[in-house]
Amino acid sequence: MSAKAIVRMPGEGKELKLAGEPLRLLVVGGDTKHTSMFDWTLPSGFSTGLHVHRVQEETFFVLEGECEWHIDGRKITATPGTYVFIPPGVPHNIGNASGKTARMIMTVSPPGHEHYFEELVKLVAQSNTPNPDAIAELRERYDTTQISRLQK
Repeated sequence: MSAKAIVRMPGEGKELKLAGEPLRLLVVGGDTKHTSMFDWTLPSGFSTGLHVHRVQEETFFVLEGECEWHIDGRKITATPGTYVFIPPGVPHNIGNASGKTARMIMTVSPPGHEHYFEELVKLVAQSNTPNPDAIAELRERYDTTQISRLQK
């Protein structure tokens, strides 16, 4: 990998559909040694369920809408301008309990989490009700231990 600046203009870059909303890959493992970055739109009612990472660090910056997260036993209502850093070992969920979509910038370090999202999209596309064991196996491969059930 050679050092180069990455510029993503609106509409550029790879975009996935996760729960029917866009997840835009801004910086991925092939671009950097240190972090991945995503522009993620969460539909109303979405929740990852409570989970924990052994190695990954995550950051979130809410751009639009309102998210409701549970982080280390604390309920957080995240509105535009809210920044959250989650180190390894801290139980958390990522959710949108509002009636509208929410949008945020998310980073994951070390990089590579884009592969989790790509595989998840394919897995969910295979069936209206994806196999929970297959999702659990996928999550474990990408440093995610599920504590409570995945909600959507």
